[in-house]
Amino acid sequence: MSRGPSLALRAAAYLLAAQLVAVGGGWICALVLGLFGLEDFATSLDEIAYPRTRELIMASIERGADGALRVEPTQALLAELAHNPKLKYAVFEPIEMRPAPGSSPELVTALTSLRALHPSWVHFSLDPHQHGRPTGYLQSRETPYGPVSIGVHGFTFRWPDIFVSMFYDAKWMSAYFGPAILFSIFTSWFAVRRGLAPLRDIAAEAARIDMDTLEQRLPDATTPAEVRPLVVAFNQALERLDAGAARLRRFTANAAHELRTPVAILTARLDAPKQPSFLLDLQGDAHRIRNIVEQLLATTRLSDSPARSAEEVDLVASSRRVAADALLLAVQNGRQIEFDAPNSAVFVRGNRAALESVLSNLVDNALRAEPEGGSVIVRVGADAMVEVIDHGEGIAEADRELIFEPFWRKSEAPPGTGLGLTIARELMTRLGGQIIVGDTEGGGATFKLSFRRLPQE
Repeated sequence: MSRGPSLALRAAAYLLAAQLVAVGGGWICALVLGLFGLEDFATSLDEIAYPRTRELIMASIERGADGALRVEPTQALLAELAHNPKLKYAVFEPIEMRPAPGSSPELVTALTSLRALHPSWVHFSLDPHQHGRPTGYLQSRETPYGPVSIGVHGFTFRWPDIFVSMFYDAKWMSAYFGPAILFSIFTSWFAVRRGLAPLRDIAAEAARIDMDTLEQRLPDATTPAEVRPLVVAFNQALERLDAGAARLRRFTANAAHELRTPVAILTARLDAPKQPSFLLDLQGDAHRIRNIVEQLLATTRLSDSPARSAEEVDLVASSRRVAADALLLAVQNGRQIEFDAPNSAVFVRGNRAALESVLSNLVDNALRAEPEGGSVIVRVGADAMVEVIDHGEGIAEADRELIFEPFWRKSEAPPGTGLGLTIARELMTRLGGQIIVGDTEGGGATFKLSFRRLPQE
């Protein structure tokens, strides 16, 4: 079995994604709060232009033949100056704060006074009457020519500045948050692994359950709340499986027991082949065994393929076929079968073999209950109701549910198919119909099979 994706790694990945979203969202929130002038976050759109403008100036720094630095504006810096004539810049050697040729004289004059301080990062404004955020920066930066101090003033915002600012912020944020995030990934994975330990314990418990221990259940009292619905559903599935297995074991045992009865009777008859009714009794025993086997097969087929119960079945044709099959045996035993049905077909949704198996069982039971010389009536109604009517002793109202229990018999004297009515009810349930027991007028029992008739086209 191939190994599925790790839930611990997936959870750690989600935690990492959440942290990245939180960092990005925090950056955006800080920017928005700054634009609205909130204290400690106050900024302006023009300040976002500083990283891009600073890079334009750094790209314009050259070292002359005499070894001294100078500023030779590139085409990009010239285009920026054309767009923003108020832009001023200055480049200083970091130790003595010696200005590089090409720097803006006004800015050089203003910043030279800071020489004794050896500044690395300064916010400033050239306008003494300006209040609020400063409009200039002096910052020490590494360049291909070594460290320099770069002063910039009067930069203005352009839309690409947002992405440039995000890129440079991401660089320092990754240096600051990167190790923390990597450590967080490891600790998250470890924490999730520890947190999922109860799930592994539950899996170990489930692995010990097999067909011989279906009565066991997974513990849910100490199960984490997030996993409890899965454990409860699994336990409910085990209950259904346990009940189904119990029914199967009971059904198999009952079927074996039920087959043993007619086989024992058949064996006993074979020991006395000279009895006058030997052949007739043999045919009856074989007919009952066939009924049991057909009902078992019908039940198994419907269980294996529920789609088998979705075909159209003509109740009239199926009932006539069952009555005709049982007629010869009925006549040989001194009974008759009367068949009453509409002239036209009555279609229902079901399975023909299962339906005929149920009907055959009812006809066989009725023939055994019918007094000698009497007639069993098989009647098909236009309302998709099939009735099997006998004129025997009938079934007491108190026994009309008990007769559907496996091997229930009012008396042990007459041979019968004790499992037949149990299977008949189960088959009718799967076919979407009902089996009803009532009284026959004048005495006897009437079994009714009720179906839902299909509409006529």
